[in-house]
Amino acid sequence: MISKEYTILAPEGIHARPATALVRLVKKFKSGISLKKDDKTIQLNSMLNILALSTKGGDVVSVVIDGEDEIEAASAVDVFFNEQLSTL
Repeated sequence: MISKEYTILAPEGIHARPATALVRLVKKFKSGISLKKDDKTIQLNSMLNILALSTKGGDVVSVVIDGEDEIEAASAVDVFFNEQLSTL
């Protein structure tokens, strides 16, 4: 299991466009991937789940990845949160 915290740098947070991109990204992997904000944890398999977290710029979230391809998934999620999220 891999767990990592990210601070959302995009001022708009995770809105519909990046939520869709994140769901598409995690569906490429067999590992279970979840997102935690405060005391709420969701599976990253639905855009509605992500939008329900109401993640804004400056929020800290944790991503938990568990499964056979967790290292590759963690690398892809890291690129998403550190490089792609602010451009979507």
